Amino acid sequence: MSASQALSAAIILAAGEGTRMRSSKPKVLHELAGKTFLNRVMDSVRQLEPGIMGLVVRYQGERVAQAARSYDPAVSVIQQDEIPGTGRAVQCALNALEGHVDPKGRVLIVASDMPLLDAGTLRDLVDQHVRLGDGATILTTRLDDPTGYGRIIRDQDGQVLRIVEQKDATGTELAVTEVNTSVYVFELDVLTQAIAGLNNRNEQGEFYLTDALEAARRLGRVGAYPAPDPLSVEGVNDRVQLAHLAKAHNRRVCERWMREGVTILDPETTWIDDEARIGRDATILPGCFLQGGTRIADEAVIGPYTTLIDAEVGQGATVERSRVQGSVIGPKATIGPWTYLRPGNELAEGTKVGAFVEMKKASIDKGTKVPHLSYVGDAHIGEGSNVGGGTITANYDGVHKNRTEIGAGVHVGAGNMLVAPVHVGDGVTTGAGAVIRHTVPDGAMVYSENSQHVVENWKPAWERGAGSGADSE
Repeated sequence: MSASQALSAAIILAAGEGTRMRSSKPKVLHELAGKTFLNRVMDSVRQLEPGIMGLVVRYQGERVAQAARSYDPAVSVIQQDEIPGTGRAVQCALNALEGHVDPKGRVLIVASDMPLLDAGTLRDLVDQHVRLGDGATILTTRLDDPTGYGRIIRDQDGQVLRIVEQKDATGTELAVTEVNTSVYVFELDVLTQAIAGLNNRNEQGEFYLTDALEAARRLGRVGAYPAPDPLSVEGVNDRVQLAHLAKAHNRRVCERWMREGVTILDPETTWIDDEARIGRDATILPGCFLQGGTRIADEAVIGPYTTLIDAEVGQGATVERSRVQGSVIGPKATIGPWTYLRPGNELAEGTKVGAFVEMKKASIDKGTKVPHLSYVGDAHIGEGSNVGGGTITANYDGVHKNRTEIGAGVHVGAGNMLVAPVHVGDGVTTGAGAVIRHTVPDGAMVYSENSQHVVENWKPAWERGAGSGADSE
């Protein structure tokens, strides 16, 4: 029987505040590699296809529930009462799910603060549980420094006796390096009986789920499955642990892409979200952040010091020292340095968007160049055009965002102001400093005549050198 066939329910524990994070938001809504802890755990659990997935919330419960439903609308949200502890969380979950779960089925219980917990590890845990016929199975791991974790206590034959929390452990028990990961599989009937007799006679005054293991042992065999990768079951309690885990995970991500044929010059300063994709022979220079669903095609060069957020970069394109979000960059395009592409841009093959250019909801056709010092918003520029430095599309009239249309083969002079809505035809040439408010027909030349007025001796002689650094008598 596969894991997907074996699980009647999965219970995800997300009720804790996570006080050591020192944060105004619940711990499970902090992020690693582009996704919240809760999103990542739910994704892994969902792959096992449990009959029902329950999420136990308490601290900022509605906020956590809203996030969970955005990840999976089918999740069943369960409110834990004011009685603390993981054992109480499971009691609340079973009460809420009663009648919706096969009483002869199995239940997976998962903590939500292990952002790298993967479906493969969970599947192997459930498969062992089914194969050995255990009443309960614990996912464990061994750590060089087990401080803060509950210790797995075994008998002389290696069978699991109990789990002892750090604050309740003796000196001998503290020396144990095999620890609990807070992930379990129970036969439902065993779990129901085991949690019925929980108490809070411990240092924390909480109902520990771990205490249920002793009761489960009386009802049937308790097994343990050691996770092959300790990183996959590492929990996050504070921001120091989060930084450590994120760094270790990112190093693996970079190594995977390098083995796929991507050149990453400095993995220590390159951060890649899990959803990002990179083509073969692409080069990622130092200081880059590839976030969200970013896609980078073969032979593209990114960086140095570039941030791509949900961006698409075509084959052989270059993006240098820039920030690009929600935009499509065509093959062999050149972006940067110091370019800001806000969402909604589409840049065709061979285009150039240069230094200190900002774009938003703009499309520029093949071979068109916006080399420097310009703002292009809510606009389309045709093929083979060139926009002079200092040009602005004035797209906002205080109420509406208006559109600018510039044709193919247009030469826009330096320092132009295009006041939208406006249409400039194909093959137009505009003079430097032009202010364009009305339609310009194909093949025309347009300029603005601005009279220059000079008023001599505007300042008295003794004031003319002020601020110039010249000595005055």
